[in-house]
Amino acid sequence: MRFDVITRFPELFAPHLTLGVTRRAFESRQVDVRLWPLREFGEGAYKRVDDRPFGGGPGMVLLAEPLEAALGAAVGDRGGETPAVIHFTPAGRRLDQALIREMAGGPGAVLVCGRYETIDQRFLDRHVTLEVSLGDFVLSGGELPALALLDAVARLQPGVLGDAQSHQQDSFGADGLLDCPHYSRPEALPGAAGIPAELLSGHHAEIARWRRQRSLELTARRRPDLIAAARAGGHLSASDEHFLVTLGL
Repeated sequence: MRFDVITRFPELFAPHLTLGVTRRAFESRQVDVRLWPLREFGEGAYKRVDDRPFGGGPGMVLLAEPLEAALGAAVGDRGGETPAVIHFTPAGRRLDQALIREMAGGPGAVLVCGRYETIDQRFLDRHVTLEVSLGDFVLSGGELPALALLDAVARLQPGVLGDAQSHQQDSFGADGLLDCPHYSRPEALPGAAGIPAELLSGHHAEIARWRRQRSLELTARRRPDLIAAARAGGHLSASDEHFLVTLGL
């Protein structure tokens, strides 16, 4: 899959694409990322990409024409293929694991990273096919949401995490629940509670039951909406439901 990123600050992407476990996906081009520096498509001698908004007000607006030129270059480089065009904005669909899984199995997209006050609405109306939000807060630009999306998609690619089951046990996995707590060495840590006995038992079924129950408990206490969604999706067994009843939540 291929992601073309239109950004005012391409230098923000280089460290992330070359560090950590997800670099395997980027280096192998399982997730092929192409950066399109918006300034290269700017207008005039100063390569201007922004201007003041009509009607007055604070901030600057990214101009439609440089954005359209960058998008045209990206589409042309893809052989004329018309991909999804994603814009990051608080007004968009919340970025969640369901959307990440959908994108991880798709052909990729063009990611448009806004900056300053906003993007000229005419560009959005003409070209953007999906608006995505990282959450109910405001960032300085779309680069961090774009990096979050790329990281989440990359880690779902075959062979990236090493263990094929790793991402299946993540929070928001196949059943949509939060992950259980995890522990490692040393077994005894001054001032801390001991490791749960079930994890030291060597009994695989007992370990699996403990992990499932802790996942259910954590989700029920912190994100009851996810329990409701898992129930509606048929992801809770009779033993799951019985355990939830014992919590008294």
